[in-house]
Formats: sequence, C-alpha cells, structure tokens
Amino acid sequence: MLKDNLLKDIEGVEVELNKDLSKFSTMRLKAYGDLITVGSVESLSSVLKKLKELKIEFIVLGMGANQLLKRESSLPYLMIKFPFDKNSLNEKKEIYTLPASVRLSVLTSHASKFALKGWEVFTGVPATLGGAIFMNAGTGLGEIGELVTKVWLMNSNGESRFVEINKDSFSYRKNNFVEAGEVIYQVEMKHFGEDSEVTEVIRKYLGRRNATQPMKEKTCGCVFKNSNFDGLPCPAGKFVDIIGLKGLQVGGIRISDIHGNFMENCDDATYDDVVALINIVQREMKLQFGVDFELEVKAK
Repeated sequence: MLKDNLLKDIEGVEVELNKDLSKFSTMRLKAYGDLITVGSVESLSSVLKKLKELKIEFIVLGMGANQLLKRESSLPYLMIKFPFDKNSLNEKKEIYTLPASVRLSVLTSHASKFALKGWEVFTGVPATLGGAIFMNAGTGLGEIGELVTKVWLMNSNGESRFVEINKDSFSYRKNNFVEAGEVIYQVEMKHFGEDSEVTEVIRKYLGRRNATQPMKEKTCGCVFKNSNFDGLPCPAGKFVDIIGLKGLQVGGIRISDIHGNFMENCDDATYDDVVALINIVQREMKLQFGVDFELEVKAK
C-alpha cells in the first residue's frame, strides 16, 4: 500500500488511498485500492522512477473495460489522464498523434463525421486508446493494430522510447512490443482515406452490437478469446451457448442470456465471483470439446 505523502512532491500527480474503484470498472466490481493519476509525460516519468526506487509494482488502469479489479488490491493502480483538446479533431488529418488516455468512442465519432476508412474496426469497443493497443482490440470488422504506425512507451526508469509498428507488432488480441513495466502514453495512427460508406457501417455495426450483446449491462466485454476447434474458427460465445451455460450464476455474476461470451454483474459481484464462474466455463469447455479457452479479460 502507498503512504499518504509518497508522491506529494511530484507536480501533476494525484494520489487517492483506499479509493472506491467500482466506477473505474465497466463491470462495476466491488473494489478498493490506491489510485495514482498522472497528468503529464513529465509526471509519469517521475512517478515511474519513484515507484521503481521503492520497489513498488503497479497496475495500469484505463477504463477498466477489459480488467477485473480485486476487492482489495495489494498493488496501486496507475491511471494516465493526459489533457486532450477535442477541438484538435475538428478537421481530418492524414496522421493523428494522440494521448493513450483518449477514449475510442471519441475517435469513432470523429471517424463517422469524416468517413475515415479503417477506423470503423473499433466501433463500440469500450476502451482508451492505450488499452486498446495493448490488447490489439478489435471487432468483426478488423483490429486496431492495422491502423497504428508508432507507439511511445515509458519504462520503469522513466525513460521514453518509441516503436515503429510493422507486420509483426501485433497478434490476435495482443501486442508483441510492450516490455514488462512499460506504459503506453502516446500513439500515432493512420487511416485509409475517406469512404462515404464508413458512417453507415459504424451506425449499423453499433445497432447490431446493441441487438446481439448486453451493451446496457455491467460487463467487461468478451471474457474469452476465440479459439480453434478441429482446425476451424471457434467463437467462445457460441460454444458456451452449445453447452447450455447461458444464465449460469455464481454469487453476483452470471453468463449473459444474450451472448455467451459476456458475464453480467447482476448483484454486487466481486472478483472472486467472476473468477469462480470463469473456472467453471473453462472446465466445461475443456471437458466437452477439449479446447482451452484463453482469457481475453485481464484477471490478475
């Protein structure tokens, strides 16, 4: 746990001890922990150096859309909250340099307004840009990694580096370049020109997601990565449905009746509830199909 005055001399840093973190998780799990919010590249550098000096590990927290928060975390959460002027998106650019803290919903609105081809791939994904890049977030339309050209990172010594993205930089739902202890803080993105159909694609895809996924419930998005079965693509949600696990509940968490790869917080769920339900599903998937479904959500 952090001490009250640990980072008090670093400008642009806010430390909140034993903070209620339920609103920092889209699943709204009961959770408490120490939260460090940094507001500039300089403050991030100072914080990382200080935490390393004191041998304090941390967890990067974005929107908490793909992350399960423990009721009581022994590690502090680090949140980047760099200032971002939305007016900078008042016109179309060929290349965009953006803070990792900007939300994908903001970028989707910009893509719809200017019909940016390629940006439809992250439609409806509840994430910050940094979090989306860390896990190569995507939809049935594609993955965000296809659009990223450069990523700036900072290591535990407070030192910055940037990565030029190439064809080997991303895999399915993961990146291949962020090293242990590094934090993504800035991103350069491209698009593939303008396409008058993009706005309609975004509108229809949002409508389809609302119809086929529990978008109004408290979830963390898809729990499992899709896999392969007998050499064919294997959607995790479909296999949960085949087994008949929809509606199964443990404590305050249940598998959605709408989509089998979503779990809904229906009654003050905790981290332990979610992990218990995940274990049941993984065990049944392995028993019934011999498939090990890897987690998409971060549970540690």
